[in-house]
Amino acid sequence: MKEKLLLVLKGFVLGIANIIPGVSGGTLAITLGIYEELIGIVSHFFSNIKKNILFIIPIGIGAVLSILLGSKIVNYTLDHYKIATTLFFIGLIIGGIPLIYKKVKKEKKEAKHIITFLITFFFIIGLTFLKSGENTISLETINITMIITLFLVGGLAAATMIIPGISGSFVLMLLGFYEPITETIASLTDFSLLTHNIMILAPFGIGIGIGIILIAKIIEYLLKKHEELTYYAILGFIFSSIISLIMSFSGMTTNPIEIIIGAVLFIVGSIIGYKLGGE
Repeated sequence: MKEKLLLVLKGFVLGIANIIPGVSGGTLAITLGIYEELIGIVSHFFSNIKKNILFIIPIGIGAVLSILLGSKIVNYTLDHYKIATTLFFIGLIIGGIPLIYKKVKKEKKEAKHIITFLITFFFIIGLTFLKSGENTISLETINITMIITLFLVGGLAAATMIIPGISGSFVLMLLGFYEPITETIASLTDFSLLTHNIMILAPFGIGIGIGIILIAKIIEYLLKKHEELTYYAILGFIFSSIISLIMSFSGMTTNPIEIIIGAVLFIVGSIIGYKLGGE
């Protein structure tokens, strides 16, 4: 029972991570110690259906609960206490780094390891300078073109959700789909919009499902054939994503109280990330 509750908690954290722009669900899956197992399950789901379902269900429950119940809370804290909220998630990421370090510390560092780290590091740093602009896609009218677009956007979002360091929500913001998609999810309880919402979320969800399977198989291959290089790439993604999150504070006004609260939340997040990742 304890193990299942921990998986629900980890799923809850992953769900919230995919809501917040700049926070990567893939990164937190690694720091929480469930990334490789999730990749393996997605790639070979039918090889042991019962075992895989028993692992996925509690994570899925946690993720769904966090998205449905926590989205409004997180959006509120981001609007009013962005620095403190973000510092908590930075703490979660940093708390899980020791788990990843164990996978590469025994390997002798070579030029290819450092180069791989630097490539992924600067790739994410480069993304932080992209701006989403003021354009937001309108989903008031749904036609076949928009359905295909939603499917493709879902596939892209899936890739960014799985690849560590790249925030799926951030990419959705760049494409102008972040607000309409989150608003659609938030209005699921409005049954007068049920048909319209399904027409939006169904192709988007199918795209996510297919994208997850394809990317998972690629990452599983890389972990099997080039484990050291893959983890150096992952470390590059992770460290750059932390810097990117800190850079998002630029130009923001704050006060000493929020900084203190943020520091406390950072420590709490680090402890939680370390404990969950070590389970």
